[in-house]
Parts: sequence; structure tokens; C-alpha cells
Amino acid sequence: MCGAIASFTLMAIAGRAVMVEINTFELMFWRSLMGFAIILAIVMVTAPGMAQVRSRQPGLHLGRNVFHFAGQNLWFYGVATIPLAQLVALEFTMPIWVVLLAPLVLGERLTARRLGLAMMGFLGVLIVAQPGVAPLEPGHLAGILAAVGFALNVMLTKMIMRHDGVLCVLFWMTLLQTLFGFALSFIGGFTWPSAAIIPWLAVAGITGLTAHYSLTSALGLAPASVVAPMEFARLPIIALVAVWLYAEALDPLVFLGAAIIFVANYLNLKPAGDRA
Repeated sequence: MCGAIASFTLMAIAGRAVMVEINTFELMFWRSLMGFAIILAIVMVTAPGMAQVRSRQPGLHLGRNVFHFAGQNLWFYGVATIPLAQLVALEFTMPIWVVLLAPLVLGERLTARRLGLAMMGFLGVLIVAQPGVAPLEPGHLAGILAAVGFALNVMLTKMIMRHDGVLCVLFWMTLLQTLFGFALSFIGGFTWPSAAIIPWLAVAGITGLTAHYSLTSALGLAPASVVAPMEFARLPIIALVAVWLYAEALDPLVFLGAAIIFVANYLNLKPAGDRA
């Protein structure tokens, strides 16, 4: 989880650095292209080679990557437009969206307890965004929609992982998102990155893979109820980084709202009868 937290933090810094020159589609193209090159090299040197990326469910891979690509673009847009602490707090609503959308996507039952915890989480969102008190920016909406995209990505990944391995998922993720990013980059005219931001593009590409690998490894080593609360350490870390690098103010209401979101997510991970 330390690796995941470091990766997500570096990814946000790199995203803000490169978006002074290129848009989110171009960023996703270069990031995914670098990731695809790394994954392809790993696949080619490990047995059984390309056979391990053959999938019996290409439609699920396509759907998963449409939602993940959309969520990641919205996240990078939020990185460039609103305080990083606010973006991370809004991103933490992802498990709440999983609860609300799982009945539609996975056929899971939505209980009154889960619905109540989801509403508790949205109270935290209102405290973070402060509608009517502070001006709402498009970046706030982007942060919430990014969380929705990530939630749909998680649910479709769960379905895919019943049949395909991690390398297969990463292969199709980086390949499809390279193609998506390349096609959409031409909407506003393709911009070649300058030499100054190429190192930051490399950071974005590498951390995209290390974040997925670290988080997946953590979930394989410990229960989700242990791993998920650890990810909330990302909020104070990213907030302090934003103070240091960008002179962003520390807003106590962001931490209060994030704490409410955290409690709602944590209670949702615990069985209804568990009072510990």
C-alpha cells in the first residue's frame, strides 16, 4: 500500500506538470503507450507468451476500458483544475458508487444498511464540495464522475478476473487506452510533447502500472477491510504535497468530509453483525 500511495501521488504531480502543454487525451495516449510497451515486453519474455493475453470475453475488456479511460481522463482534468486534496476526497466516493451500481451491474442486493451508508458518504461529499458556500468548479463534477467511472471499472474487472489473469487485464487496458487516447487526441489538434515534459510523461506511464500492481498485490496479501482504510492515508499525504509544491491551503472541511466518507466505506466493508 505504501507503493500504491506513492504511485498515485507521483501520478498526480506528473499529470499537473504535463497538462501545462498537452490535454488529457494526449496524456492518456503517451501514458498508455509507455505502459503497453512495458507489459508487452513482460508478456513476450514470460511463458506461455502471447497465449496468456487471449481472452474469452473481449466485450467485457472493451467496456471496462471505456469506463476506466473516461474516469482517468476526468481524474487528470480534476488534477489540473481543483485542489488535490478535494479531488482525492471526491475520488474516495468510488466504493459508494460500487454499492449503488452493483445491483445493476452484478445483480447484488442493495440493503437498507448499504443505502444508508451510501447517503452518509454523500454527506461527506457535500462537506468537501461545499455547494452554496464555495464556488463549484467543473473539476468537482469531474472528480465525482471519475469516481463513478472507477466504480464501474472495479465491477467489470471483478467479472473479468473470473477467467483472465492480471497480465491479460493490463495488456488489454494499455492497448485499448493507447488506441482511445490516440484517436481522441486529434480532436483539438495533436500536440507533440516538449523535451521538458517527457520525463514527467514517463513518470505518469510507470506509476500507472506500479499503482495497479501495488494495489492488486496488497489485496492479495490482506483482506479488503485492512487494505481499504490504508488508502485513506493518501489524503493527508497529497494535501501536504500540494501545500509544499503548489501552496494550496489546508481546508479542515475537506478532512472532515473525507473522514465521513472513510467511515461510511469502512462500515460497508464490515459484515452487518460485526460490532468490533
